[in-house]
Amino acid sequence: MTEAAVLSIRNASKTFGQRRALDGVSLDVRKGEMIALIGPSGSGKSTLLRSISALQTLDTGGVITAFDSPVQENGRVGGGVRKVRTRIGMIFQQFNLVGRLTLFTNVALGSLGRIGAIQGLFGLWPAETKQAVMAALHRFGLADYAGQRANTLSGGQQQRGAIARALVQKAKIILADEPVASLDPVSARRVMEILRELNASDGLTVIVTLHQVDYALRYCERVVALKAGKVVYDGPPSGLDKPRLIEIYGPEFEDVFWEGAPQ
Repeated sequence: MTEAAVLSIRNASKTFGQRRALDGVSLDVRKGEMIALIGPSGSGKSTLLRSISALQTLDTGGVITAFDSPVQENGRVGGGVRKVRTRIGMIFQQFNLVGRLTLFTNVALGSLGRIGAIQGLFGLWPAETKQAVMAALHRFGLADYAGQRANTLSGGQQQRGAIARALVQKAKIILADEPVASLDPVSARRVMEILRELNASDGLTVIVTLHQVDYALRYCERVVALKAGKVVYDGPPSGLDKPRLIEIYGPEFEDVFWEGAPQ
């Protein structure tokens, strides 16, 4: 890991049967970066993101390190991964909230890495947690919905709730896997603006997989493109002109822009 990196990925490969989802991916992520992972369907974006949080183990030879602690190495999850995970917030396409629980409780669950499991089980949240939850909900325009069951909220509200949970978790890295894929464009832009605000104002490192390339170009300072499990581009959005994007996406090129492809 380089001195400025908070996350290091070396020779990350993952095979599912005969299919190579990741093929020797190596990346360093610096503190405070906002990175978009793009690429055609099946390129390995989600597999890479899930591997960073140790939800997916790599093939032998791959190494992922976060905050100078091993997440996984040689096909095995690191022994101290639970502590590392408390500093990594994961946001999913389908929100991953417990529908029957209130929004407040869902967001408060982000604090479980710091309080006792029994306290969380019975909803005995410390005052600090309660204050942090309401502050996060207020920040994202959700305070009025704190007592509402999560499954009665709109998709955009649920996704903002998931981000609030990561904030209460006190995550230093946010991994967002297609966080706007299930949302309408207005809600999608709001979610992307929140992620960019957390990056710019709070200094959080954000890695987001996106099918919407125009969002990657608009909101992220660094774009990493995968194709067939390999990194085929790593640099600023300005380097992704139309010919380069056609090279990456091929026939899918026109379909990965919600608001018009570049000419």
